[in-house]
Amino acid sequence: MAVLHRIIFSFISRATIISLLLCFSFSVSAQQKKMVTVAEEDTIPLFRGIAISADLVGIGMMTLYDYGTYEAALRINLKDKYFPVVEVGIGKADADDDVTRLVYKTTAPFGRIGLDLNFLKNKHDDYRVYGGLRYAFTSFKYDLQAPTLTDPVWGGVVPYGGKDLSSSCHWAEFNVGIDAKIWGPLRLGWNYRYKRRIQKKKTDMGHVWYIPGYGKDGAACMVAQFNVIFEI
Repeated sequence: MAVLHRIIFSFISRATIISLLLCFSFSVSAQQKKMVTVAEEDTIPLFRGIAISADLVGIGMMTLYDYGTYEAALRINLKDKYFPVVEVGIGKADADDDVTRLVYKTTAPFGRIGLDLNFLKNKHDDYRVYGGLRYAFTSFKYDLQAPTLTDPVWGGVVPYGGKDLSSSCHWAEFNVGIDAKIWGPLRLGWNYRYKRRIQKKKTDMGHVWYIPGYGKDGAACMVAQFNVIFEI
C-alpha cells in the first residue's frame, strides 16, 4: 500500500509540475504575443494618407427639387482612427412657389471643419464605422420676389422682397456613417447628419427660405449623404 501511495504521490507531483510549466509557458507566450501586438500598433505611422470625396445626394437633389449642393471633402487619416475633415461646397436654390407666388434665389459657398472617429475594434479593416462632429458656416446673399401687400391700416400697396439681401448662419453637425473599400483607392459610403443651427443673421424680410450647406431654414434638420471616396 505504501508503494502505491508513493506512486500516486509521484504521479500527482509530476503532473502538477508539468501543469505549472505549461501554464508558465502559455503565460509567457501570451505576454510575448501581446508585446508583439503592442509593438505592431506602435509602429503604425501617424499619417496614413488622405482621401478626397464628393456627395452625390446633393447633386441629385438639384435635379429633383428646387435646391441642392455641390460639395467635396478632404479627409486626413491618422492611425486609421482619427480623421480630421474639411468640407467645402456651393449651395443653390431657385424656387418658385405657385401658391404663394414667392420666388427665392441664392447661390453661395459654405464650409465645414470637424473630426471623425473610427469605432471599429479592427481599425485597419476595409470597412469603417464612424461618428463625428462638424462646425459649419456660410455667408450669402439672396433674391426674394413676392406679390405686393396691401397696408391694412393706411391702405395703399406695400412692396415686399428685394435683391442681394444679406444673411449668414453658423451651425453644428453630428454625423454617423459607414464606408468600405471597393477596389484600389475607391471607397463608397453613407452618412447621416443631424444639423443644429447655432446663430443666424436675420434680414428685414424675416426668415430665409434656404441656407446654403444647411438646407431649408429651421432650428434643426436631418440629411443623408452618399459619398464617392478616393483614398491615397
